[in-house]
Amino acid sequence: QVQLVESGGGLVQAGGSLRLACAASGSIFRINAMGWYRQAPGKQRELVAAITSGGSTNYADSVKGRFTISRDNARNTVYLQMNSLKPEDTAVYYCNAVIKRSLVAGPIDYWGQGTQVTVSS
Repeated sequence: QVQLVESGGGLVQAGGSLRLACAASGSIFRINAMGWYRQAPGKQRELVAAITSGGSTNYADSVKGRFTISRDNARNTVYLQMNSLKPEDTAVYYCNAVIKRSLVAGPIDYWGQGTQVTVSS
C-alpha cells in the first residue's frame, strides 16, 4: 500500500503565506513526478505545480512567481510554498505522486486526501 499524507492547509489573509507538505509512505520503489492540484467549489481540478524526480518544475500561469514547488527525495516529500496568496487561491489542494512499487511494475497515480486552503480578502 502507498499513502500520501498532506499537511499545512488553513486560513490566511490575502497577501499571506502558507506551506503545504505531502509525504509518501508505504511500498515504494521509485517516485517519478510529484505535484499539487487544486479544486475550487464548482470548478474542475487543475494542476498548480509539478516537479520531476530530477527537479524540473512546471507551474500554472496563475501561480507563477508566487508559488514554489520543491521535493526532498530522501524523505519522499513534496512541498508547496505559497506566497502573496489571493482569495482566488481558495480551494482544496491535493497532492499527487506517480509511483513505481517495484522495478517491473508500471507507474501508478496516487492522491492525497486533500487539504483546505482558504484565503480571506
